[in-house]
Amino acid sequence: MKTDALARVILDRCDELAALSSEPGFLRRVHLSPEHAAANELVGRWMTESGLSTWQDAAGNQCGRIEGREPGLPALLLGSHIDTVPNAGRYDGMLGVLLAIAVAGRIEPGTLPFALEVVAFSDEEGTRFGTALLGSRAVAGSWDDEWWNLIDDDGITLFEAFQDFGLDPARLPGAVRRPEELIGYLEVHIEQGPALEDAGRELGVVTSIAAARRFELSMLGKAGHAGGTPFERRQDALVGASELIVEIERLSRARGVIGTVGRLEVFPGGVNVIPGRVDFSLDLRAEFDDDRDEAFRIIADAGKSIAERRRLDFHSREFYRADAVVCDLDLRAAFEAGIRATGDGEPMALWSRAGHDGVAIVAITPIAMLFLRCRGGVSHHPDEAVTVHDVAAALTAFEAAVRALAAA
Repeated sequence: MKTDALARVILDRCDELAALSSEPGFLRRVHLSPEHAAANELVGRWMTESGLSTWQDAAGNQCGRIEGREPGLPALLLGSHIDTVPNAGRYDGMLGVLLAIAVAGRIEPGTLPFALEVVAFSDEEGTRFGTALLGSRAVAGSWDDEWWNLIDDDGITLFEAFQDFGLDPARLPGAVRRPEELIGYLEVHIEQGPALEDAGRELGVVTSIAAARRFELSMLGKAGHAGGTPFERRQDALVGASELIVEIERLSRARGVIGTVGRLEVFPGGVNVIPGRVDFSLDLRAEFDDDRDEAFRIIADAGKSIAERRRLDFHSREFYRADAVVCDLDLRAAFEAGIRATGDGEPMALWSRAGHDGVAIVAITPIAMLFLRCRGGVSHHPDEAVTVHDVAAALTAFEAAVRALAAA
C-alpha cells in the first residue's frame, strides 16, 4: 500500500479506537476497563493482519512480534500507549501504536538482524489509579507492590481491577523484559506543543524527556465568618494559596521551568466562610533535574514565607518523580536519517515537555523518540489534529529509522 493511502488507514483506525470510550460524547479509556479490553482486541487484530504474532502480557499490554533472520533474536521495540486522559484527543499515544504496526507490516519477516516487536502500553496516563506508566513500569521491572492498594473513584483497588480484567497479579513478573532481550525502543508521538508548527516543520527528533515532580501542597489557616471577622484577624488560607500560585507562575517563567497548578480544593467551601484550608497540586517540569529541583526549593521557600507573613501553615508532599531521560545518540541518529529521507531538511531537535513510556523503558534498553506536529500544539483535548501529509511523513521516517538500524 502506498504511504499516503496507509496514512489515511492509520487515521481511520484512530477514529475506530476513539469510539471505544466509557463516556458518551467524549473519549475516556482507562486502564483495565472494558474499553481497554476492546482496544486490545482491535489492536491485536490489526497486528495479526500486519503479520505479527500477538499476545497480551501479564500487565495488560498488547504485544506483537515478527522474527528476524533467525528465531529468538533480541528485538527492537516500537510502540506507545492506548489509554487516555478524560475528554481526550484521538492521537496522543494511539497514533504512535498504529504507526508502529504499519511499520512492522512493511518489514518482510526474517529479513532484519533483529526481531521487531510492537507494544501498546496499557497505562501511560495514570488516569484511573493516579500513578502513571503502570504498563511500561511492569515491562521494565520497576513495579512497586504498594501500587496494588491504589483505589479508583469507584473504590476498586488495582489488585481487584487486575482480577476483573482476567489477569493474575501473582503472574505480573511475567511481563518483565530483560535488557538482553531488547536492542532499543522507538516511539513516534505528536509533539504536544507548538514548536514544530511554529518552525514550519513536519517532524522533530527528541533529545530528552522532561524531568518532572508532582506535589500536593496545603495552606492551613482558620475558618471564620466572612462578615464578622476583621481583615487584620483573618487567617485566610485561600488568599495565601493564591499568592503562592501567582508566585509559582512568576518563578517558573523567570527560571525557564514549567510549573502548573491544576487542582485546587477549598475547605470548608461556604460562600460566606473564610477558607481555613486549601489543598492544591503542583506539576513541575524542566529539561534538567537540577533546574527542576532548584525551582521547587525556591517555590517551597516562597510558600513558607507567605505562610509566616499571613499566620498560616504551609505543607508539601511529593507523590511523583521522574528524572530526565536522555535519548540514545545512535537511535536518535536513526530517526535523523529517517527525517532526512522525507525531504524535511536538517532534523530539528527539541526536548519533550511531556512524559512518555520511555521514562520507564530506559531502565532496560536505550530509547529514542520522533515528534510530528499537531495543529496549534493542542493535546489532551478533543481538538487534537494532525494531517495525512504529516502522518505519511512520520511513517516514512519511522520505517527508514528501522532500516537504518538494520543496516548499521
